[in-house]
Amino acid sequence: MPASQPRSRARDRNNVLNRAEFLSLNQPLEGNQEGRSSSRKQSGQAGPAGGPSAGPKERRQSQQLPEEDCMQLNPSFKGIAFNSLLAIDICMSKRLGVCANRASSWGGARSMINLLGITGHGIPWIAGTLICLVKSSTLAGQEVLMNLLLALLLDIMIVAGLQKLAKRKGPYDINPGLLDYLTMDTYAFPAGHASRVAMLSKFFLNHLVLAIPLRILLVLWALCVGFSRVMIGRHHITDVLSGFVFGYLQFRLVELIWMSSNTCQMLISIW
Repeated sequence: MPASQPRSRARDRNNVLNRAEFLSLNQPLEGNQEGRSSSRKQSGQAGPAGGPSAGPKERRQSQQLPEEDCMQLNPSFKGIAFNSLLAIDICMSKRLGVCANRASSWGGARSMINLLGITGHGIPWIAGTLICLVKSSTLAGQEVLMNLLLALLLDIMIVAGLQKLAKRKGPYDINPGLLDYLTMDTYAFPAGHASRVAMLSKFFLNHLVLAIPLRILLVLWALCVGFSRVMIGRHHITDVLSGFVFGYLQFRLVELIWMSSNTCQMLISIW
């Protein structure tokens, strides 16, 4: 024991960390200890006074705020691209709404543009199809007319369902007309007139024998009716383009479920 004590003392003397300039690395200063202890006491006293529920809420807010800031400051590329395209669509649609009201640049032509839009409305086409179906006396004509009536009814139901899901308003605050309420065409996306004229033009091009000038006029009519809805301020450009796409898809659906002549005759006899 006496021999080991001098050895340990000699080791302590030779240890560099035991020097005065390195004591702060090994042991905290007394002032720091007192400051830490006083801060702990103050936090312990403030804890019960502030209430136990205030601490967790503040911690949650402190944890959530940086994440929310990061989400706002660093949006995704898809979000930026979608918002940019949406802003461009709204801006271009408002600029092309030259007949949105009487005070617009082409306000005097609003009545003519509305008349062009009526040519693509569902109610006149359904009424005209029923009249032609009653007056038709050939089996081939009745078959085409029955499938055309089916296509028109499907168009109204599909477009009305999609508009109820999207609930997108038009670029201008314009109330729908009476015919629009009858066909439930009250929202902007997709454009019901555009889908209908696209489906009708494709239907007539496939099932009617038309000369080339009439085929060109039919396509031009569909395009004019679709974009006339943008000119009067009822739809955006993307609404009309999506309406053309949905109209073509509806035509393909009618082709898949095409009713034969016997089925059409049975339905006509029941009616």
